[in-house]
Amino acid sequence: MPKISVIMGIYNCADTLPVAVDSILNQTYTDWELIMCDDGSKDDTYEVAFAYTQKDDRIKLIKNEKNMRLAYSLNHCLKYAQGEYIARMDADDISLPERFEKQVAYLDAHPEMAVVSSAATIFDEKGDKLVRGLGNEYPIRKKLLLGSPFMHVTIMMRKSAYDLLGGYRVSPETMRTEDADLWFRFRLEKLDGYVIQEPLVKVRECASDLKRRSIKAAWWSVKLHKKYYKLLNIPVKWRLRAYKPLVSALIPRWIMCIYHRYK
Repeated sequence: MPKISVIMGIYNCADTLPVAVDSILNQTYTDWELIMCDDGSKDDTYEVAFAYTQKDDRIKLIKNEKNMRLAYSLNHCLKYAQGEYIARMDADDISLPERFEKQVAYLDAHPEMAVVSSAATIFDEKGDKLVRGLGNEYPIRKKLLLGSPFMHVTIMMRKSAYDLLGGYRVSPETMRTEDADLWFRFRLEKLDGYVIQEPLVKVRECASDLKRRSIKAAWWSVKLHKKYYKLLNIPVKWRLRAYKPLVSALIPRWIMCIYHRYK
């Protein structure tokens, strides 16, 4: 069985998928399997992914009967995962060559840690913009959990931790917030993790991504945060932060583009 199972939900990403998959193939650590779940793509994503399965038997492709969104797709991948460690990957991002080698080394040396992530270089069609995730090696140890402590695409988590958490929660409440929900439950289970203080992943962040924002999804996010703030006994004075997604969704897109360019 492989040491690492890489799980990736893919949807209408035929243009970016080759770069993402190639970055897995180029890893210095080679004991892995890649499980991709096509979520009812309407372009050539499935065909692009299938071609990779013919080139490398470590790559596996499954498919949802209809579009079910990311949380369901990742859970579908987890059903087939055989690795001791589960690595997340998105179809438009890039894992640097030593990502798996360094993350496996950390988890092997720190059995008390359930997850390891890293900083990430943010890039768009114009090139690299900035690095995020530096300066806080143990984010889960904060007294307040006011945001996602780890960048989702950079994580490698023990399969046993995923099993304990029951994978991702599929619900309207977690639409576009499946990672936040995961980390809230991670905190409730008193699990711990570490952020490697160097960028091991390049995360694509384009202005077009902001088009996916919706008032409906933002409202579900507000409800999600309010629920977990209560469960975690977050002081009342901090609970107004639960409304941040709704405020962001109401801000004109051009302003948010400027904000994301420099944050």
